[in-house]
Amino acid sequence: MSDMSDHRDRQEGSYDDGPDEGLRDEGLSDESLSDESLLEQELRQAAAILDPLPDHLLQLAVDAYALHDLDARIAELTFDSLVDAIPVRGATDTPRMLTFQAGDLTVDVEVTGDGLMGQVLPPQTARIEVLGGPRAGAALTADDLGRFTGDAPPSGPFALRLRAGREVVVTEWLRA
Repeated sequence: MSDMSDHRDRQEGSYDDGPDEGLRDEGLSDESLSDESLLEQELRQAAAILDPLPDHLLQLAVDAYALHDLDARIAELTFDSLVDAIPVRGATDTPRMLTFQAGDLTVDVEVTGDGLMGQVLPPQTARIEVLGGPRAGAALTADDLGRFTGDAPPSGPFALRLRAGREVVVTEWLRA
């Protein structure tokens, strides 16, 4: 126990230069820092097993995260091939086609097992983030023609956040 309190005492007042700078100044090596990160990881795993996050609390966190773009416009789902398309006999592993609309902005997205690709209309450059709950989303960039691709298919609930100029548009959440 005294080692932990000594270590805590050494950390106090050392945050001015960043989280690791003060520790290095006090003579702690990179190896000690990596041991601490391993200990932190083990403690997080133990907490997840012994005291897991309740589902309703996780849902509240996801809902709160979705509200951080209150000034964003919501893009409404206007077409989903799972619901609106006519099935083709013999077709297997067909991509899921989605169309979102927010005012005059349209986003067409094709979701496959290999990832997703889409286009922003009218064509324009945009930064696109694939949201997947509380974890950080994949960042994509639409080119001058509004085209974008992502290598990882979304899993579970997902939404897209588009930033085109000063405008922010967030799509409805869907299950992949």
